[in-house]
Amino acid sequence: MAEVSQAQVESALKSYVDPYLEKDLVSAKCVKDIRVNGGRAEVDVVLGFPASGYADELAAQLKSLVEGVEGVDSAEVKVESNIVSHAVQKGVEPIKGIKNIIAVASGKGGVGKSTTAVNLALALAAEGARVGILDADIYGPSQPRMLGVHGKPESKDGKTLEPMKNHDVQAMSIGFLVDEETPMIWRGPMVTQALQQLLNDTNWDDLDYLVVDLPPGTGDTQLTLAQQVPVSGAVIVTTPQDIALLDARKGLKMFEKVEVPVLGIVENMSIHICSNCGHEEHIFGEGGGKRMAEQYEVDFLGALPLDIRIREETDAGKPTVVAEPESRIAQIYREIARRTAARLSQQGKNYAAKFPKIVIQNN
Repeated sequence: MAEVSQAQVESALKSYVDPYLEKDLVSAKCVKDIRVNGGRAEVDVVLGFPASGYADELAAQLKSLVEGVEGVDSAEVKVESNIVSHAVQKGVEPIKGIKNIIAVASGKGGVGKSTTAVNLALALAAEGARVGILDADIYGPSQPRMLGVHGKPESKDGKTLEPMKNHDVQAMSIGFLVDEETPMIWRGPMVTQALQQLLNDTNWDDLDYLVVDLPPGTGDTQLTLAQQVPVSGAVIVTTPQDIALLDARKGLKMFEKVEVPVLGIVENMSIHICSNCGHEEHIFGEGGGKRMAEQYEVDFLGALPLDIRIREETDAGKPTVVAEPESRIAQIYREIARRTAARLSQQGKNYAAKFPKIVIQNN
């Protein structure tokens, strides 16, 4: 009987198209090693995105394919994740303790951007990543309530802040530093300075991803983030109706202009399912997010229903991903998280931290 070759095993692996990378794992350079010994084959797969909820299913699919190769009696497939830093805008320095920053934006308010941002952060953490969330909405901070975090952050040295923590996510918000009912009556420059301090003066602890919940619009805060903060990618949140899509397009264009890659579009409140009879209705129109994604050639990351539980659970400080981890809605958020991180994993790596710093001294 002819001996099995690595090429045969590789060919079998190529027939599986990963649903998140949208390409086969060999082309995506995720297959790190193939070892063949007689009728036994061993495969090491390293994904560039967190995938705890999907790794076992992937390993089983690949094992089945490899065992289908003539001459293979048994196969073992090991799936791991390794998250690295990805490229950011030119001339912007990385921030200590953060590998990747993902901005979550919308052109207009009321589309559920903050709810999407917090569930995206929690979903990335559930998938096995180290995650933080920065509430960049200085005028209307909502993350303290959404994460169910109370109290003020500690400062060990009097200069920097320790991030607040809940549900395995590190968090920082102006809402931790002021009373919930105190309005922030600040002009633009003060807001942008506050954002930079919250970002740079927080001791983020070895994050794979920092999710930044941006305020709606394309004003000072968004421009500061897009021009001075090392952002690896952006996610645009919209609802299906034309007015929301019109403003979402402006957000997308802004990121394009400052060379921040748009990782994709999330359509929120896409369908209403009646809690009494189960009737499904597209209250805000149908398919707008998908059409926008096609028009601008970006990924459609997923659609979320208009569901009272999402609102109730987030208001109570336990968003859906942690309140009902096995629910269909939590699974959608986790699929969106995998898709977002997989899209980011295909971008260029950031080698800035590996280069030596050249210092010129006058002796």
